[in-house]
Amino acid sequence: ALGAAQRGLRDRLIQLPRTTKQLLMLFADAVGFLGCVVLVAWVHLLDASQPRELLFLAAGTLVAAHLLARFLGFYHSIVRYLGMGLLMAGAQVGAGSAVVLAGLAWLTGMTTMPFRLAVVYGAFCSFYLVGSRYIAQYFLVRNSANFQNVIIYGAGAAGARVVQAMQGNPVFAPVAFVDDDRAMFDKRVCGLLVRAREDLPWLIKKFDVSHVLLAMPSISRRERREVIESLEPLPVHVQTVPNIDDLISGKAQVEDIREVDVEDLLSRAPVAPDESLMQATLLDKSVLVTGAGGSIGSELCRQILRIRPQTLVLFELSEVALYTIDKELRSIAAQLGIECRIVPLLGSVQDEARVREVMQHFGVHTVYHAAAYKHVPLVEQNLIEGVCNNVLGTLRTARAARDTGVETFVLVSTDKAVSPTSIMGASKRFAELVLQALQERSDSTHFVMVRFGNVLESSGSVVPLFREQIRRGGPVTVTHPEIIRYFMTIPEAAQLVIQAGGMAQGGEVFVLDMGEPVKIRDLAARMIKLMGFAVKDADDPDGDIEISFTGLRPAEKLYEELLIGENVAGTEHPRIMRAREDYLTRDEINPLLDELQLAARTVDRKGVRDVLLRAVREYEPSNGIDDLLWDENEPAVAAAETSKVVTIDPAAASRKKTGSSET
Repeated sequence: ALGAAQRGLRDRLIQLPRTTKQLLMLFADAVGFLGCVVLVAWVHLLDASQPRELLFLAAGTLVAAHLLARFLGFYHSIVRYLGMGLLMAGAQVGAGSAVVLAGLAWLTGMTTMPFRLAVVYGAFCSFYLVGSRYIAQYFLVRNSANFQNVIIYGAGAAGARVVQAMQGNPVFAPVAFVDDDRAMFDKRVCGLLVRAREDLPWLIKKFDVSHVLLAMPSISRRERREVIESLEPLPVHVQTVPNIDDLISGKAQVEDIREVDVEDLLSRAPVAPDESLMQATLLDKSVLVTGAGGSIGSELCRQILRIRPQTLVLFELSEVALYTIDKELRSIAAQLGIECRIVPLLGSVQDEARVREVMQHFGVHTVYHAAAYKHVPLVEQNLIEGVCNNVLGTLRTARAARDTGVETFVLVSTDKAVSPTSIMGASKRFAELVLQALQERSDSTHFVMVRFGNVLESSGSVVPLFREQIRRGGPVTVTHPEIIRYFMTIPEAAQLVIQAGGMAQGGEVFVLDMGEPVKIRDLAARMIKLMGFAVKDADDPDGDIEISFTGLRPAEKLYEELLIGENVAGTEHPRIMRAREDYLTRDEINPLLDELQLAARTVDRKGVRDVLLRAVREYEPSNGIDDLLWDENEPAVAAAETSKVVTIDPAAASRKKTGSSET
């Protein structure tokens, strides 16, 4: 009841008009300053038989203190958000008004020691100003219904900065530090006691802690993972300050608190990039990235820009995505002083004339082909568009690269291309076969493919979906209890793709080491726990958030693979392998490409899928045709319509020849 009354009073005070709040503060300060004068007069045994002089002394000091406080912004500040600057401002008001008091006392002859009088009054006044504000702040903040106590894990510079940034925060209040450095135990940082990791359960219970903030931006990922694993069983929401790279680059501030990075949950330590491989196809080169606004494409652009190419061409179908990445890259270039020509171009990889013109105009040396439709269910539901973009788009872009003398062409592929069960996976494998066939007749352009699994936080990734579902209170949806996936961070994937391109000799399939596979159910459970909730299941029916199993989606696999066959060898990079796999010759693939283009042009969805089945021998679909516009009678209708066009238009034969997909 008392807590509710306090919160009610707090809410009424906060809702008062601004002018009323200022008048209340002026009145409180008048009483406070007057009390300080009376106290210092009592301490110094000033002559009480001179009431007129004492009144003059008090009035003069009161006016001086009010004017100084007003000048320094005390009556224009929001008490709830006063920070460390309050200490300096309080000292200035105390010192200034103390000088006035000492001067007046000396002029009236009430003291022969004005300096001592000034020191004592200045201390009293400063203590009153700072203390009264902190007491008011404590009352206004601590009585918030949403107020939560937090523990800072890491008592170093980052932890101290976090505590300072939280001064007056209406939601969070730090109550203790935890650190693994024994030399810090039982010491105080920013007024908070530093305890050991083993004390966390006791601290959480004692202070009713809801959050633990990780303020350890410079420790290794292995050490960070150990800390996070120790926090998982505790009933707290674990969050973190940004990593040291983001702090150094200026991309983030130490007080930018966010959720724990999911890569910290993976048993995978990053490998420093090989700078010679990073620079091999980029330094002082003209580089083109297709799909530049996508998850992988945009990160490729960020990594490439830092290697300082001569020109970076951003080729993207989406206007919004192109605008966003162009703006970001220009900001990075300006911040780091990078001189690079950044060229944002709208266009489709299926428009061969447009792609060829771009490559010729900018003298492109290196192409990273990241433009693809990759969401398995969506490609199943939009069959022709997915196949045309992934297969014919790759063909036309690669042909343009060969014809314009591009030195290196790198295809960003996927583990779903191995033993595919989906249209998306089969189309990406077909795209790999296209490049391998093109390499047969190309001596100047090196075509290579880089195959890897899922990347964390990409569009369509389960991680942002899980996070949003947890924030909404669940349930968290997983397709199958046993489904597993390989995961890699977007920056690491982009770095490895670039380094694989630096090793290109032509025709290789590079496979990235994805580490250990992750069971999606376990990933969901860990995310739930780290966000401060309990998993609701048979073992804990009173838990907070349930994991719901929805069943495998059409064409989805339980397990993903990275290799076709066993013919794989290492490279000079420990995370990149070189695979030797069977492929189709130029003479074998050309008829299939022509059939594919004809089926797409006649809107023959079954025909498109039949071509995929013949081209990709490992393709074993687990479902029928799930295209949202699929009609079992459409091939016959489409073929009839095409024959009418051919009969009417005598130029159709020449158009067909021009539109040939021959590699």
